[in-house]
Amino acid sequence: MTTFRELHDAFFVMPNAWDAGSAVILGAAGFPAIATTSAGIAFSMAKGDHTLPDGAPAVSREDMFERIREITAASGVPVNGDLEDGYGAEPARVAETITLARAAGLAGGNIEDYDGRELYGVELSVERIVAAREAAGPDFVLTARTDGQLLRRPTALADSIERANRFRAAGADCLYVPGVNDLATIRTLATEIDGPLNVVIGLGTSTLTVDDLREAGVTRISLGGSIARAALAFVRRSAEELATRGTITFAADQIPQADLNQLFARSSKGDH
Repeated sequence: MTTFRELHDAFFVMPNAWDAGSAVILGAAGFPAIATTSAGIAFSMAKGDHTLPDGAPAVSREDMFERIREITAASGVPVNGDLEDGYGAEPARVAETITLARAAGLAGGNIEDYDGRELYGVELSVERIVAAREAAGPDFVLTARTDGQLLRRPTALADSIERANRFRAAGADCLYVPGVNDLATIRTLATEIDGPLNVVIGLGTSTLTVDDLREAGVTRISLGGSIARAALAFVRRSAEELATRGTITFAADQIPQADLNQLFARSSKGDH
């Protein structure tokens, strides 16, 4: 079986699960690895993700790792963790989170340079990646994510590229610059960032395809919370149809219970 690290020598697609059931379904579709989604997990707990309104509940590290452990236990393929900003500013806190990630069975994980309000300073961000690398060991694939392009006033692209390259020099295995949705800019990232590049698709109105990104030089494609949000949109449409029209045409799209029983029975036996 190809290791998660070896997958980064070529090109692959890594969709994001939010619970054990979605992890099994994604793995059964033939993807060589999956990821967790902090947004999808948060929404499944009726909590918010990232820029939260005042008083809105957020997912604690403890609760996030409880779900991550369920996902890794169910998945028959390597799992990459969405580890937010490491759940704290201090490098020691980030290292602790990576240690927990390894213990939870993750094959890799992302560390962001954004605390939900602003980017961490460059030097502190580099120190955080150094600490993560030291805790990760040789097999864990460390992805450094820089969020400057997601800000209300995005930073210059050159700044995001510089951060990514500094994170690579600090020990990151893969680099991730979310918020870029046009192909020409993604080609620039793939050319100027010195390491494997992760690109997320499915955000906003982007029409990028897997083939587009493969051609642009991207190594890894993830989907963030897109599938989870689409699943919740289906729940809302179904509820609105039932409440307003009294019909259940949505039921035609369900997976038969026998199919799900069979799929999850194989998973519980370790037959992925």
